[in-house]
Amino acid sequence: MFSFSSSKLVDRPFDWAYQLKDLGYSGWEIVNEGRQRLTAESMVQAREIVETTDLVITIHLPYSDLNLASVNQPIWEETVRQMKSCLELASEFSRLAVLHPGHFSPLGMQMPDAAWSQSILGIQQVSDYAAELDMKVAVENMVNMPAILGRRPEEVMGIIETVDRENLGFIFDVGHANTNGNVEDFLKYRGRMIHLHVHDNHGERDEHLPVGNGTVPWKKVAEALRDYEGRIVTEARSLEEGQRSVVRLKKLMGI
Repeated sequence: MFSFSSSKLVDRPFDWAYQLKDLGYSGWEIVNEGRQRLTAESMVQAREIVETTDLVITIHLPYSDLNLASVNQPIWEETVRQMKSCLELASEFSRLAVLHPGHFSPLGMQMPDAAWSQSILGIQQVSDYAAELDMKVAVENMVNMPAILGRRPEEVMGIIETVDRENLGFIFDVGHANTNGNVEDFLKYRGRMIHLHVHDNHGERDEHLPVGNGTVPWKKVAEALRDYEGRIVTEARSLEEGQRSVVRLKKLMGI
């Protein structure tokens, strides 16, 4: 049920993944950034971890310096190319990939309709490629930054409905929603969630605190997601903070 993910550990090799089971985890979400980036070289170690543990692997597609909503065509094409490359490698051991819908560049702010169209087309292409690999794609709701797409429920659901692919779903990032003050609004769409990211903050910025250390209404979240059957990914700054989140979530959920 519980997976660990951390973009704070991108400067470290994969060896810490062997500690996850002892910390209460049954899965690992690889953030395709830094030293977690899947390459021919890193795949050797990733493959070894998969073969020697029973961890369920999911993948977070790359996002740094990339933009699915770019109106600069070469940037958009490179973004799609890198996401497809990541999917191809990850498909060896993963069945689900998380995706950011993109952001408005300075030019994109002057051409918002074009930027949205680029995002939709990019997600369609990534989803189609994932389908060929027998993988699902999950669109993530985003943090409160004005230029980012997907901060509100109607935006995320609009993306999914417009892209219109059977293997495309919604990942609910609880911490991101808290920075936008719309956790409960997103919970109305709990039946469409196929994946879940959990972390805490004080409602102003993306702090990635342990569950219970901020202002997320966790009791309401736990109650609303009582019948949720997907993976719960703790996005933490360290293994220790991730473990604290797992302990608190299990208590809230009565596990």
